[in-house]
This record gives sequence, structure tokens and C-alpha cells, in this order.
Amino acid sequence: MNLSIVVIGLSVTSSWGNGHATTYRALIEALARRGHCVTFLERDVPWYRDHRDLTKPSAWNVELYQSLKDIPRRFGTLIRDADLVVIGSYVPDGIALSEWITAHARGLTAFYDIDTPVTLAKLDQGLDYLSAAMIPRFDLYLSFAGGPVPDMIEESYGSPLARVLYCSADINIYAPQRAEQKWALGYLGTYSEDRQPVLEQLLLSPARTLSFEQFVVAGAQYPAEVAWPANVTRIEHLTPEHHPKFYAEQRFTLNATRADMRALGFSPSVRLFEAAACGTPVISDWWPGIETIFEPSREILLASKPRDVVEILRDMSEDRRRAIAESARRRILADHTSDHRARQLETYYTEASDRRRRKTARLPASRPLQVAEI
Repeated sequence: MNLSIVVIGLSVTSSWGNGHATTYRALIEALARRGHCVTFLERDVPWYRDHRDLTKPSAWNVELYQSLKDIPRRFGTLIRDADLVVIGSYVPDGIALSEWITAHARGLTAFYDIDTPVTLAKLDQGLDYLSAAMIPRFDLYLSFAGGPVPDMIEESYGSPLARVLYCSADINIYAPQRAEQKWALGYLGTYSEDRQPVLEQLLLSPARTLSFEQFVVAGAQYPAEVAWPANVTRIEHLTPEHHPKFYAEQRFTLNATRADMRALGFSPSVRLFEAAACGTPVISDWWPGIETIFEPSREILLASKPRDVVEILRDMSEDRRRAIAESARRRILADHTSDHRARQLETYYTEASDRRRRKTARLPASRPLQVAEI
């Protein structure tokens, strides 16, 4: 099965303040390796234009467009003839684009919700990128949240087929590296107001207690008023190519979860998979379903308060630290690589195609029009 696929997403060219980029890159690279022809369409906006960190991909295409009207004018034929057209969350003018795509694409259409917890929390209040009325028009709803969430999207919003498609780790990039450990604990992530209390509790507060240890936070858009302890190094931005070395320089890394993701559950972040793939043990806050991703205490460490983190950093033996890291990496290799996601998407495509075929077969045959009626 070699598919022609069009993906319209927030950004694949820049990872600056944008966790979507590495998710898209990993999935598309895996699809291309499996023989699919993929084109990514991205709105050319200043904040990503000034921070692009994607070298020209060799096996798939990226096209930039300036405005909504460019889509039918420049890419109308591409979208019409594609086997699968995917539009992601947070795409500018996403509702208008979705309406046009679902009306004009001959192949299957899918919505890839990389922000499922946020989407479901705010859908009834109104979003710029998706409306509840659009969900039944997509052949496939790809959810970043698993567990009971896909069934809920089908039952509550009328999706004909909702399936989980978690993020993943591209193990060609995210792998263990040799490096001198600089930091007891680190964190990689863009600033988010609802995630900052977790960072405060599980990294900044332990840093104040363990003043003799070194900590690090890398990520963009943190406000100037954040009070960083003296032993916390700040890095404004790291491109994906530098992530593996960054993880290798930490004894442990922190996974901090946004409020909507904690509330909905079953919503792992891409950093969780990438850190584990690099062989760095993860300390995470708890959310429903985390045990379906990693086994607590064996593959991941859970913390709810500063004291939990302090005890891990102060008391855990090196042998146990390494054992947890190795177990988590084995889980990634078994279940959460980008190739796993590409194969899942192929399965969902086949499932949605079969469903459409059965639906078409059930439709009553139309009566041929008579000349006088044309």
C-alpha cells in the first residue's frame, strides 16, 4: 500500500514554541520510509519563519502558503486526488479549511487532534480550528488521547471513526548518547501557564531544597517574572537535533502535564517518549492512564510533591536509575516508535476505507436521468 497523503498542520519547519513539529516530523519520516508520498502544507507566519530548524527533507515535501485562498488555487488538485488528507489542530482558519477539504477531497479525510484534551475542554465554547459540526464530516478522527476518549468522540460528537494516534519517538534521532551529566534534573518544554505550577512543585522547589545540585529548564516564552533559583540553568530554545545530548546530560528528566491533559488522562506528551528513547529516566506527575504507557516504579517514576522528587534525587541508587531508564527504552522500542504510528495510521486508513465502501454499497441505486430531466 503506497498512499499519497497531504497533511496540513500548524508547523513542521519550526519547533520553536511548538511541540507539534517533532510529532509531525517523526510520523511523516516513518510514512515516507514505508513508501508513502507525503506533502506537508504550512501557513508561512513570521514567528515560525524566524526560527526554522528543519533542513529540507529528502523523502517528503513541505510547501508554504500565505493565505487561505492559496489552498484551492495552488493545492486544489493535490488535495482532490490524494488518498488521504489530514488537517491538524491549531491550523489557522482550520474550520474553513476543513469545510473546503471535506467537500472537495475524493480520498479519505482525517482530523489529527494533537491537542485533544484542550479541544474537548473548549469545543463547546468555540475554537478557531474545529467546530463540533465538522467532526462527523471527517472519515477519521485521530486523537492524541487514548483510553475511553476515542469512543467518547464517536458517541458524543458523531465521528464515524475515532482512533488513538499518540505521538512517538523517532529512534533514528532519539537514542542514548555519551555525555557528561551536568544536571540532577531537567525539563524541556515551552512555557504554559497551567503547566507552570507543576514545574514549580516538581523542579523549582526541589532545586531550592537541594541547593548543592544543578538543574536546567529549556524552552521558549517563559515570562520575565518567573523566579529561577540560582542553581537552575535556563536555555531559551533547543532544536530537536540537540535534544538527545540534552537528555544525556541529565540524571533524570521531568515530565510536567498541562491541566486539561491531566483532567482527561490517557494523553502522553511527546517529550515523555523522546526522553525515554534517549535512556534518561523520567519523573512525572500522575494522570489517569499513565500506567497504560509506562509501568510506574519500573519504567517511570511518579511524583506529586517536592519531597517525592527530593527523595528520588537524593536516595536512588545508580543501578536502579539505570534499570528504570533501560526498561523505559525497551517499552519505547516495543510500542512507541514512529514506525509503530505509521503502521497504525495505515491500519486506520484501511478501516476507514472499508467503512466508506460498505456505506456506499448500502446506498440505493440512483435512477438514470432521462434526457428531458437534464
